[in-house]
Amino acid sequence: MANNTADHPPGNSVAEGNHDGDFGVTVEDLRTLMELRSGEAVNKIQDTYGDVQGICRRLKTSPIEGLSGNPVDLEKRHTSFGKNFIPPKKAKTFLQLVWEALQDVTLIILEIAAIISLALSFFHPPGGDSEACGQAAGGVEDEGESQAGWIEGAAILFSVIIVVLVTAFNDWSKEKQFRGLQSRIEQEQKFTVIRKGQVIQIPVAEIVVGDIAQIKYGDLLPADGILIQGNDLKIDESSLTGESDQVRKSLEKDPMLLSGTHVMEGSGRMVVSAVGLNSQTGIIFTLLGASENDEEKKVKKSKKQGPPENRNKAKTQDGIALEIQPLKSEEAAESEEKEEVKPVKKVNVTKKEKSVLQGKLTRLAVQIGKAGLIMSAVTVIILILYFVIDTFGVQGRTWAAECTPIYIQYFVKFFIIGVTVLVVAVPEGLPLAVTISLAYSVKKMMKDNNLVRHLDACETMGNATAICSDKTGTLTMNRMTVVQAYIGDTHYKTVPEPEAIKPETLEIMVNSISINSAYTTKILPPEKEGGLPRQVGNKTECALLGLVLEVKRDYQPIRDEIPEEKLYKVYTFNSSRKSMSTVLKNADGGFRMYSKGASEIVLRKCSRILDAQGQPRVFKPKDRDEMVRKVIEPMACDGLRTICVAYRDFPAEAGEPDWDSENDILNDLTCICVVGIEDPVRPEVPEAITKCQRAGITVRMVTGDNINTARAIATKCGILQPGEDFICLEGKEFNQQIRNDKGEVEQERLDKVWPKLRVLARSSPTDKHTLVKGIIDSTVGETRQVVAVTGDGTNDGPALKKADVGFAMGIAGTDVAKEASDIILTDDNFTSIVKAVMWGRNVYDSISKFLQFQLTVNVVAVIVAFTGACITQDSPLKAVQMLWVNLIMDTLASLALATEPPTESLLLRKPYGRNKPLISRTMMKNILGHAVYQLVIIFTLLFAGENFFDIDSGRNAPLHSPPSEHYTIVFNVFVMMQLFNEINARKIHGERNVFEGIYRNPIFCSVVLGTFALQIIIVQFGGKPFSCTALTIDQWLWCVFIGVGELLWGQLISAIPTHHLKFLKEAGHGTTKEEIHEEELTEGADEIDHAEMELRRGQILWFRGLNRIQTQIKVVNAFRSSLYEGLESPESRSSIHNFMVHPEFVPLSEEEARIPEETGDEIDSLPGASSGAGGGGEPPSALPHSRESSI
Repeated sequence: MANNTADHPPGNSVAEGNHDGDFGVTVEDLRTLMELRSGEAVNKIQDTYGDVQGICRRLKTSPIEGLSGNPVDLEKRHTSFGKNFIPPKKAKTFLQLVWEALQDVTLIILEIAAIISLALSFFHPPGGDSEACGQAAGGVEDEGESQAGWIEGAAILFSVIIVVLVTAFNDWSKEKQFRGLQSRIEQEQKFTVIRKGQVIQIPVAEIVVGDIAQIKYGDLLPADGILIQGNDLKIDESSLTGESDQVRKSLEKDPMLLSGTHVMEGSGRMVVSAVGLNSQTGIIFTLLGASENDEEKKVKKSKKQGPPENRNKAKTQDGIALEIQPLKSEEAAESEEKEEVKPVKKVNVTKKEKSVLQGKLTRLAVQIGKAGLIMSAVTVIILILYFVIDTFGVQGRTWAAECTPIYIQYFVKFFIIGVTVLVVAVPEGLPLAVTISLAYSVKKMMKDNNLVRHLDACETMGNATAICSDKTGTLTMNRMTVVQAYIGDTHYKTVPEPEAIKPETLEIMVNSISINSAYTTKILPPEKEGGLPRQVGNKTECALLGLVLEVKRDYQPIRDEIPEEKLYKVYTFNSSRKSMSTVLKNADGGFRMYSKGASEIVLRKCSRILDAQGQPRVFKPKDRDEMVRKVIEPMACDGLRTICVAYRDFPAEAGEPDWDSENDILNDLTCICVVGIEDPVRPEVPEAITKCQRAGITVRMVTGDNINTARAIATKCGILQPGEDFICLEGKEFNQQIRNDKGEVEQERLDKVWPKLRVLARSSPTDKHTLVKGIIDSTVGETRQVVAVTGDGTNDGPALKKADVGFAMGIAGTDVAKEASDIILTDDNFTSIVKAVMWGRNVYDSISKFLQFQLTVNVVAVIVAFTGACITQDSPLKAVQMLWVNLIMDTLASLALATEPPTESLLLRKPYGRNKPLISRTMMKNILGHAVYQLVIIFTLLFAGENFFDIDSGRNAPLHSPPSEHYTIVFNVFVMMQLFNEINARKIHGERNVFEGIYRNPIFCSVVLGTFALQIIIVQFGGKPFSCTALTIDQWLWCVFIGVGELLWGQLISAIPTHHLKFLKEAGHGTTKEEIHEEELTEGADEIDHAEMELRRGQILWFRGLNRIQTQIKVVNAFRSSLYEGLESPESRSSIHNFMVHPEFVPLSEEEARIPEETGDEIDSLPGASSGAGGGGEPPSALPHSRESSI
């Protein structure tokens, strides 16, 4: 077989890159070439260019030296062939976000109420005897006051504007943060190219057409290219073709390499032939309309276009951009859904089944919203009935025409009070708190070396119950050094002196190690004086190269003598082979093969071994068993990884062997030596693992190492405690125990194994995936396990994806692993995972703190507004005051409570689990306890306050009367109590000291003080808009004193043991066991949100069908729109409804009219649905009757 290298024509040196004049090939030529596959491509290259060298010549590059790296030349290539950059989707403008925030139904109702109120305040009834209209007109006489009637409406509008701006700004800053995060991830992605004969790493965006790129196992190809030289190269092209089989690449058969595909095996070099939008990935992106120019057309085309349409895009280099979508979609605009569905909308961060917290929050918000709606409706009805009965019944008046405007003004006032009750009831700040808390955590986690790619991973981590960790690099330092060796019948406990080894043995060992390793692996001099030498590339190979240096030899001259082009055949390392071999052709026509790999695997294939004289002697199975017992097991028990180095000669007379029958080739080897490689445990790991175990998290080690090594390391780390009941298994045993006779994995068998399993050694990536899936699907414990997994190799992808949280290694990890992960550990350190757990629990607690505070405000405000309105016909807290309470209390409190820094004490409790309610009994006790205190105080002040403070009563004031001192005091006391209760809310587990660590959170202190200052301004200078009068210093002191009472009352409440209060209910439950089975139905499809689950059960399949149709329609659209832009009316492609109107969907079009109103509010959070698309909850046949059943 010929060497897999094209001949390198002389004279094609670097300098040619500087010639002026265009390249001998255009973008179009290369683009058409890259669309061909295998045989066709080979023929096309031969016909048009002669060979790959011809392409290199036309691109003015040298296959050996690469480009010159001259800026002028690079610039010219950028202009001719484009940059390696796929422009991301345009970010939403601030105005778009404002428009989205305005879609909030509660706000719309408020706006309408405010506008009506404004309109009526400017409309003065013509004369009319005011007496005739009853006492209703009492206060209107005062001319100056009636002029001020517009203030209330204006103030409501003003506060609505503030709420909208806050929301929009929050969304905008979040999006900006994500773009920053994404560009950081992109900058970190580097690729190896050859320039001026030097191998250098450059950011992916700087790759140009004509670059010579080195590709190796685990790379994600950043651009299209044509193979120049390859060793045993296999590519996974499933991301482009969907075919799961790996494709072999070679010069003769298929030299085409495509961007976005993964190198699964082997190595090689390619010349880059297409970058950015011209590469295969780029072309697909253009079809999907992710590139900018299409974007503007799209926005004009339909206002409905929103995040859903990117959700299912293939994950390519921009994977992160596609995953991270703005929190809110424009769906609210189209469907006039009910208020209670509102919070559901904002909370859906991503449409993954994963997030436990979102499921709980969604349910809670739905429940609260329903309650609020009922309360507000009842309030309005009672007020109107009371007024009507009192005016027309008791006073016996008739409805006179001239009085109509006055009566209407009353009705509007009642309506506004009703809306106010609703506004206070719905926890508007909840989505805000979740967002702030997550965004804050993500930012801080960056400092703790956690780069979060998916927001909800952060919070899922707090629920983690199991961590399956790799050994190398995560638990250990990934600085490998050879510490023991077995050479020439002697077991050396330290590295031997070169004089102790026979020169022939030394020679062959040094050659074997230098040649049979990736040439990208090197040992470089230390960066700082006196530091350790830097290890670059595969760390195990670095250890062996270090051994070469320790025996006073050098590997570089040997590599220079035999460059990679001269290697005849390379069997690269992969997880099934667990060994690597390189074949060289000798001068006499024979071959020599060097091998290295896991000792027990390579020794099995050895039939000879070099003895003390450097001569091969026979090596029988019984010798092997003795060697395993006397050399390998003792090494492994010291926690060393054992590697065997061997060789084999193929004599010339025997002819060329069949290189494809690997089993015959990798056999009959001669063992040169066995070395023990130490990878020391990171000093901080044992403590981190103890913390995990204290926190109720089981740490399991999954490694490819031999079982003794694994057991030794696990004991050093503290994963295995002496005297505990645990098991360590090898991959083979593990599979025997969990598979039935047919070889299928059985969950029951797995359930017997995993609870005690602590170490899984010699495991393949499939074993890791099986274990993770088995633990997640298991129903053994009382709660479903939440599993985190670390991975760095290409083959860890499936396990990382399957896990609830996948951690990829930032340093050692391959691109494939990072792509599949949720969090990237930038320092590859296990302790960073513990930090992630801490932050995750902190997010959860922050939300609970906020809820505890928020719900107390809601309960009190709603009850006060409701009873006040029913008894005195006027809410003691005015609309504007309520809005202020809502705004400060929600927005600012979410800021204050969501930014509490995590403490170590978070790691002292067990994980919450998936169905632990958000609001625990203790919290419910706090909420109700504080509500009782506040209500007692407020009603006392409301009905007896005038005597206590010796002021005029503010009850039963006529319309437009000036604000009374009485009601101002009620409002002020209310706010003071909330302020001090905010400090109580800092603790949710019934701790006594609520001030603990308060100085560590400057945001909290500034929010509390800021709110206090604003309150003083509002009361003293708020005047008519806030319905306040200035208070005296005595009155202020009383208000503050009552507020401080909250803190004392809080101590009293925490003294009552929760377990005596059996009647307290918990709220905001997670998914229960029965529902988990339902979830499994939806595993494969776009998972449906928990609230959806609650809203309907049997309709999931119907949704899925519609989803499929929609996705297909979207694909068709993408192609149609790129083919004949603008032939149809712009709206015709925005949603499934319009599609149904087209002739081919005639049967559905009768129902089509009915679908949106029916179930619009339920559909909104469907993964693929744009604005109410997707049809109702029942199959079409049921739609005509669906009004009762679906809402």
